Amino acid sequence: MRLRTFKKGIHPPGNKERTASLPIEVLPLPQQVVLPLGQHLGAPSEPVVSVGAQVLTGQKIAEAKGMVSVPLHASISGRVVAIEPRPHACGQLTPAIVIENDGNERISSELVSNHNLDELSAEQIKDLIKQAGLVGMGGAAFPTHVKYSPPPGKQIEYVILNGAECEPYLTCDHRLMVERSSDLILGLLAFMKAAKAQKGFIGVEVNKPDAIANLKQAAAGLPIEVLPLQVKYPQGEEKMLIYAATGRVVPVGALPIETGVVVNNVATAAALGEYLRTGLPLVSRIITVTGQGIPNPKNVEVRLGTLIEDVINYCGGFKEPPGRIILGGPMTGPAQYRLDIPVMKGTSGILVQTRAEVEKPDHAPCIRCGRCVDVCPYNLLPNYLGDYAEHDKLGEAEKYGILDCRECGSCTYICPSRRPLIQLIKNAKSKIMASRKKG
Repeated sequence: MRLRTFKKGIHPPGNKERTASLPIEVLPLPQQVVLPLGQHLGAPSEPVVSVGAQVLTGQKIAEAKGMVSVPLHASISGRVVAIEPRPHACGQLTPAIVIENDGNERISSELVSNHNLDELSAEQIKDLIKQAGLVGMGGAAFPTHVKYSPPPGKQIEYVILNGAECEPYLTCDHRLMVERSSDLILGLLAFMKAAKAQKGFIGVEVNKPDAIANLKQAAAGLPIEVLPLQVKYPQGEEKMLIYAATGRVVPVGALPIETGVVVNNVATAAALGEYLRTGLPLVSRIITVTGQGIPNPKNVEVRLGTLIEDVINYCGGFKEPPGRIILGGPMTGPAQYRLDIPVMKGTSGILVQTRAEVEKPDHAPCIRCGRCVDVCPYNLLPNYLGDYAEHDKLGEAEKYGILDCRECGSCTYICPSRRPLIQLIKNAKSKIMASRKKG
């Protein structure tokens, strides 16, 4: 059987062996959670509680502010002890609601469980998606309900779930597909009904045969196709997944809706399925805690707002002083310099590397080998973009399509000169967008 895939890309070591077969564990409830108001793209949510308030698990504590925003819910029951700036994964202090655990795990009585999908209209499902606080849980954290409100004249034909999990080290989606397939399928069916889509796809790389078999069994008799995908990075990126599943190409500068497709992460679909079944909004997520610096790697379900220090301690602490701590995978995840950062809706993993792993030679000048061009899945010229970015030639960089770069990191990985291409490109894109806002 010919496996579906896309053009170009790379094959980094998977490093998934330590956690791929480990079942999901549930982290004990923390004494305190820190819930940033900005856990998603778009406008941060706005508090609807005050300091001193007693809150229940699942209770709405912040409301969506505008269309591209979602509400925030208490992930534990207890007392609001602060609403103030706290450390965020973006590297800055941002407003957050801090809740102290009361030890009782009291669930909000306002939650409505056992929604009957057959009785819900498309508009009702869209509203439930928003009220559940759902965002892209693969890392992008884009408010999910916005994807199901296409511009006039645009029709969604297919809903695709990303189960590729092509980032090295991460296995949380793998375990979710194996252990919680019923919620995942329920969520996908709800997405399809909200979109009025004819068919759903679930793309899974073939290095997860147990997940593929489990999903095929769960989707039997439904208008859902499980697609075995070639193991390649970035197989799970939206444009790559759309091409692999449908053969359609998202135009440069366009959104997936231009091809009649919406893409969601499998974890987002499973969260919607759980919400429809139990009434519990997005208050926890599964993450992979791994790396050479972790003695007991795990796939663990964590309440949102739990500090990464608490999660790391649950996995045995550090083997030795860490060389680098990454939230997510090594290709796209941001490195962190402190441990009081909370797990958020888009946090897929905690990767701890040793100092020996990160101590590498300094980068050298570009040798014009063209390897970055050969692997770029977006058909860009990373060598030129890196040069333009390094010398602040933002006009030239924009002309050569720097804003079309999705920052997958393939160019940096393959570069024999170890040039920090993605860092250069990110900095240049930030400057360009800042300049546009001023203009």
